[in-house]
Amino acid sequence: MAFESDDKAKAYWSENIRLVLGLLAIWFSVSFLFGIVLVEPLNEIRFFGFKLGFWFAQQGSIYVFVALIFVYVAKMNAIDRKYDVHED
Repeated sequence: MAFESDDKAKAYWSENIRLVLGLLAIWFSVSFLFGIVLVEPLNEIRFFGFKLGFWFAQQGSIYVFVALIFVYVAKMNAIDRKYDVHED
């Protein structure tokens, strides 16, 4: 990965870190807030026959985490192309 300038490298890593922090915030919200903190209010709602808070704690956070992996890959490929550091 050879950047033409130090500014370009800093912009690349800044965009990368911003993406990672955004995805971590989503993951934290789903796993901690929805699965632990807000479990009681969410349990008032049914989702496929299960209490929504229970579903987030047991399965929802895993599904969201896997989806975030695919989002990260797609977004990083776009960022790599934008800064011309892609592998293909």
